[in-house]
Amino acid sequence: MELVSNAPRIICLGEGMVEERIAPDGAVTRHYGGDALNVAVHLARGGVNVAFATALGADGDSDELVSAWAAEGVDTTLILRHEQRRMGTYRIAVDASGERSFSYDRANSAARDMCALADAGWLAAVAEADLLLFSLISLAILPDNGREALCDLARAVRARGGEVAFDGNYRPTLWENTEAAQLWRDRAAACADIGLPTLEDEVALGRPADPGAVAAYWQALGCREVVVKLGAAGCLLPDGSILPPPEVLKPVDTSGAGDAFDAGYLGARLAGMAPHSAALAGHELAGWCVMRTGAIPPGDAQAG
Repeated sequence: MELVSNAPRIICLGEGMVEERIAPDGAVTRHYGGDALNVAVHLARGGVNVAFATALGADGDSDELVSAWAAEGVDTTLILRHEQRRMGTYRIAVDASGERSFSYDRANSAARDMCALADAGWLAAVAEADLLLFSLISLAILPDNGREALCDLARAVRARGGEVAFDGNYRPTLWENTEAAQLWRDRAAACADIGLPTLEDEVALGRPADPGAVAAYWQALGCREVVVKLGAAGCLLPDGSILPPPEVLKPVDTSGAGDAFDAGYLGARLAGMAPHSAALAGHELAGWCVMRTGAIPPGDAQAG
């Protein structure tokens, strides 16, 4: 799809990392990923005007990542550089059923200092987004003052007429404790227009295993449009109905499925589609993703 130059602009803010994938036979492959980055790449492939906002190192490996993302069509002008830090790494072990487990090496990740590196020009550019997306992982990697700055930035986007989307992507090992994650989940949801929680994450954060109750909780915080992701069962739409995926699949790899859903949903909503049609677009992209290997499978990858 060709990009329309005056199309609404989405900015995805988070951490981009090197991905090391360990197959069931022990083979290791290297790629890249990160929840907000995954969304940005999928959107760019669909012709959406999208930028990725993050911080990387000033080293050659970081240069390679920026070049790879630019080649996908992602605007990389909002990527800050850190002279002392580098990019983080995560490892995924995938079992025979396609389920995955994660381990991380991000203590020296440049993205942790993103808000400290940001100058007035960078902040103003992000605030000009028609839609800003960030996640609970985006918040998790930041210190408290950075988390506060990100929420301020979300409020600035809304104040000038843009929208904010927030994914409650919860990784317990990134947080000092569950209470901190709950606090910042709530604060972020309160400054978002579109909420994209996953039921499994919400249960881990102490909410009941009831998608309707999760949606009501986020709406009470101030998030007007909430879509609760239910994994293989589909999603709960803002009108309270459950929309299952269009077909039952046997996943090859579930990495990045929720991020692909976000990209399909947000791209469709920004194009003017109703939530039901947008969720179908999200299901279709997530379904494409899980039948291939990697959080961001190559655009021409064949189903496994």
